[in-house]
Amino acid sequence: MDGALAAFFIITSLTDMALNDCPTGCLATTDAPARLSFQLGDVRFDEDRIGKEFYVGYDAGQKHGPFQTTIGASVTEDGAGWIGAGGKWTSTDIWSGPFFLESTLMPGIYFQSDGPDLGGSLQFRSSIGVGFAFEGGATVTVAYDHRSNADTDVTNPGLEVLSIRYAMPL
Repeated sequence: MDGALAAFFIITSLTDMALNDCPTGCLATTDAPARLSFQLGDVRFDEDRIGKEFYVGYDAGQKHGPFQTTIGASVTEDGAGWIGAGGKWTSTDIWSGPFFLESTLMPGIYFQSDGPDLGGSLQFRSSIGVGFAFEGGATVTVAYDHRSNADTDVTNPGLEVLSIRYAMPL
């Protein structure tokens, strides 16, 4: 993916901010649903399936313009781990009804253990997902993410995860 998901996050969130948030304050603080999420995904490295990943995340109860603070941590079957924090953009204006599109960009630290060499500890996780929001505030999302060091190291093979996430409101 080499930055395509990160570019998607930047373009969509800044466009949304310009169209919807700037008339009242581009980065004004507003309430957002705080959620705790659990995610299970299929990990791919060099186009080969290498196992499963379990991810836990937290979305803060405020947004700054279109950006909601999100933090997360994951571990794979081979013991590799990642922890990071960043921004999430969610749009409910694309389709009518309970469906939404979201994108995230999160810098973080990678712990290799028996996992693949991703070219250093600094790893940027960017994702795109399509989700469904239930009446009580819970959501289910199918997401695809890419993790790489954004060429901050000579080695930069990247890692992808296709996952399903359940998030519950707090």
